[in-house]
Amino acid sequence: MTSTDSDSPDLYSIADLAREFGISTRAIRFYESKGLIAPERLGATRVFRRRDRARLILILRGKRLGFSLRDISDYLTLYDADRGQQVNLLAEKVDERLQLLEQQLGDLQTTIAELREIRKLARDRVVPAS
Repeated sequence: MTSTDSDSPDLYSIADLAREFGISTRAIRFYESKGLIAPERLGATRVFRRRDRARLILILRGKRLGFSLRDISDYLTLYDADRGQQVNLLAEKVDERLQLLEQQLGDLQTTIAELREIRKLARDRVVPAS
């Protein structure tokens, strides 16, 4: 049910979206079960509109950036509400995520430096085989 298969250019099947975004239909159903998207039903068939597709884009971007489903849900709750609140929430969550990632980066840099030092000490103590 692509946009060219229907009189309504904004209808997508679950298979269309799964294929477009390279995810499983199970993942889409999971996001639906969490209330992040709400497709319409025609009998037993899920019918997704542009709004659902846009929300799915935001969900996948949020997951890729490491946001929790709770954070994504909070953001999507404001999707149809006040844009100012949505932007403020986004800025707050981005700041929190950046702070966490910067801390993790510092921790990783410290760990890498320590491992390099251990490797150097170990190599300096290796006795060449004769």
